[in-house]
Amino acid sequence: MEDSERVSDPDLPRAVRLAWGMEKPGARGPRRGLSLERIVDAAVEVAEEEGVGALSMARVAKRLGFTTMSLYRYVASKDELIDLISDRVIGPPPVIPDGSSWRTGLRHWARAEYEQLMRHRWWLQLAVGSSPPTGPNNIAWLDAGLGTLAHTPLSPARRFQVVLNTSLYVIGRARFAADLVTSAGTDAGVAPDAAGYDYAAVIGRLVAGGGFPHLAATLADGAFDAEPGVEWSDADFLFALDVFLDGVEKLVERSS
Repeated sequence: MEDSERVSDPDLPRAVRLAWGMEKPGARGPRRGLSLERIVDAAVEVAEEEGVGALSMARVAKRLGFTTMSLYRYVASKDELIDLISDRVIGPPPVIPDGSSWRTGLRHWARAEYEQLMRHRWWLQLAVGSSPPTGPNNIAWLDAGLGTLAHTPLSPARRFQVVLNTSLYVIGRARFAADLVTSAGTDAGVAPDAAGYDYAAVIGRLVAGGGFPHLAATLADGAFDAEPGVEWSDADFLFALDVFLDGVEKLVERSS
């Protein structure tokens, strides 16, 4: 489909047309000093500074110095605004180094997504996922991920499944890591839970009586240890990512 045809396609959802710059604001409302770009930027600022709980059309309008009704000329609802900021925050995909193997490229892609989400942890609390991501940044990420597998013997459908499940793994691990509160001064580098204590230390005391030999041996062997300067959750993310890619590698070999 050519761009000119897509722009005129009334079947595209309004949120998609907004994200791709295909939708013009309504005729009513203030024109000077307000735009869709400014609204999305202000919404991101509110979420960054005050958290997702503070995100509302009224809060965004106040930051911009306009009435709440002024925003509805550009954005029909808070849900529509969330679709726009979720795509804005993920940003453009990474540039995969030339000559990378499929595994190196996909690993680089996954790490970049994880790092981007961890820089904007509030994104992980957004009510997204009810519909597939269709914004230009998300589409670019998908295309870049598929590009890492372009020279493998996997079918296009299998490549899509691999990239989709890689992203689902990344988002799930990022959500898990974002829920942890960084523990200050713990040797193991393990974050405490929401109650504010060091999980590794507490569970170590609970199994010290000898009733849980396998767990005690696992802890004694340094299950929660990480290299100096490395967050345990980050190291665990890479471990599980490599295990996942091991499975993909077997799939690629079988497809040869």
